[in-house]
Parts: sequence; structure tokens; C-alpha cells
Amino acid sequence: MKQFYGMSQKGDIKEAVRGLENPKLIILMSNGKQFEAHVEELQQLYPDVPSIGCIGMSYDTKVVEEGVGITAFTDGVTAVANVLEQVSSMPVKYIRRLEQDIQQINAASKDTVCIDLCAGNDACVLTTMYSVLGKKNISLMGGTGDAGKVSVNGKVYEDAVAYALVKNNGGKVKVYKENIYRPLSDYRLIASKTDRSKYYIGELNGKPAKQVYEDILHIKESDITTQTFKNPFGKISGQDVCIISIKEVMGSGLACFRQVNDSDVLTLLELRDYKQIVEETIQNIRADFNHISAVFSVNCLFRYLLFSQNNNMQEYLKSMSALGNHCGLIGYGEHYNNQFVNQSMTCVVFE
Repeated sequence: MKQFYGMSQKGDIKEAVRGLENPKLIILMSNGKQFEAHVEELQQLYPDVPSIGCIGMSYDTKVVEEGVGITAFTDGVTAVANVLEQVSSMPVKYIRRLEQDIQQINAASKDTVCIDLCAGNDACVLTTMYSVLGKKNISLMGGTGDAGKVSVNGKVYEDAVAYALVKNNGGKVKVYKENIYRPLSDYRLIASKTDRSKYYIGELNGKPAKQVYEDILHIKESDITTQTFKNPFGKISGQDVCIISIKEVMGSGLACFRQVNDSDVLTLLELRDYKQIVEETIQNIRADFNHISAVFSVNCLFRYLLFSQNNNMQEYLKSMSALGNHCGLIGYGEHYNNQFVNQSMTCVVFE
């Protein structure tokens, strides 16, 4: 298979798709002002090509912050795009679409991936989708776009998840997740007075959540929303850690980018040597593949901000490009099979 990436810093779709021939699937990454117009224009240019899209920054070796990025898969793939609606209340109502699409392209675990772009309620959406994908051992990766909007096949949806099933006719596919954090000491923080709809934590161990976070890290309230780049919360699940970023201070509590429930046990995480972690990810991918056709990834906005503050974003993208054709989306949450995580990178690698 082959992967195409084109972009326009000024948001010109025709410039972004210059050189694109015979696409089998198109992924649109647009800006908030032009999203609807881009969806419509892309549909006019490629009316018979499956497509999904969202609002978000894109990249290959450079980041496009305000324009438009286009990723497309061309030779050697079979793809179908669709949508699950009412994700805030009843995504399972539309799950038959996913079941039919799996049958349509004869999806199999070794050669098929589901790439999704979500408008919200990610954890519930992933549980719903994976109830079908998991039975077939079909991997999923993706992320959350901005402004609560996604697009599928030329139509804009709110309160929905756009997805594409991509079958690699020339080899295997595999998804990866990269975590650059580890538990800080042995903190055991029990959440209470939470509000699931607002992703809000009122108390930790019976004390105001804001105060607990400040006291452990010896910081001021004004530093909390940047300190989360280095010290997010973590929810331990077996041998895995689910990263939970802090969005903002709300009164004496904290609003996060991922849902936390009463009685959830959290810990604090600390930043590791992320350059070393990135190199380990690259080496793991190389060990799994004799030949790499393409890599599509989703990097968290907070990783982008962290890397940019440390003047490492270009170095990171250069390192990933050494794998081959690499491009992706800067999202507001990352998806890895049935997991919704923050401050992570997920990717799919095509043989």
C-alpha cells in the first residue's frame, strides 16, 4: 500500500491534494473556520472515495496549525467509511453499521485496522465499537477532534464518531501506543465528589482535589494547567497506565480530559526521558516489520505543547519519519483498541 500526505498552510484544498491519484480512503484534518467548506470541496473533488475528517492540526515532517492536511491511502488497500451517531447517549443504536462494514471488506485481524475520529464521549464509544471489533481481534487507533464535529463521506456530523476500516491487501497492520510517563512514588488517590458529565474531580482522599495536587507538587494554582504536561494523573489498570490530563481548575476541584468516577483509584505520573521512549518505540516497530509502507499516528495536543516548549517537535517528527512515510493528527485524546487515553501517541503501521 501507499500513503499520501499533502497540506496547505493557507487552507487551500486543491493545493493539499496536488499529486493525489486514485485514493481508496481520505482523512481530512482541517481548521475550525474552513472545516465545513473543506468537507464539501473534498466531496466534490472525490465523490466516490470514502472519507473521514475532523478539526485538528496535522503533520508529516512539519506541523500545519491553521491550514489543512490530507492523508490518503492509495494502492493496495480496501476501505470503507461510516459513522455512529448519538455518541453522547446511544452509540450502540448504530453498531449494525460497523458489523456490516466488517463483512463488506472481509476484515481480518492480521491485515485490517479501524481508524476513528471522535466528537466526544470517547470511553463509551470505544467500549461500544470494541464490542464488535474485539470479537474479530481487529485493532483500533484514532483520536478526538476539536469543536465536537466530524465528517464522513462529505457530510458533517455532531455528537458522532467517524470511522474507517482499512484492509491492507499487501501485508499486515499493527497498532502501537506510546507512554512517556511513569508513576510518581506510591501515591494512592481515591476520587470522590466527581461529575462524570464534566469530567470533574471534586476530592481526592477526602480533600479538595486542587489542594491535593498543589500540595504534592509544591506548586501554585496558576501553574496547574501547565504542570499537567509533566505530572498528569494516572489510573492503573493491571500492568497498564491510563493517562488523565488536567484541563482546568474548577472551584476547589479539577476538570480533566477524561472521565473519572467516584472510588476510582488514581496516582500521579512523572515525565520520563521521552527521547529514549520514542527511540524504543521506533526500534520496537522496526523489530516487528521487515518492510514498512506507512505509519499514521495521533499525537496528543499536550505532547505537542511539551515537545514544542522544549524545542523538540521537529526532532521528534524527523525521528518518526525515519520509519518511512509518516504523518498524522494532533488530537485531544488518543484511542488504542478499547482504551481512551491522554498525553499519548497511538499509531498504526502498515507493512
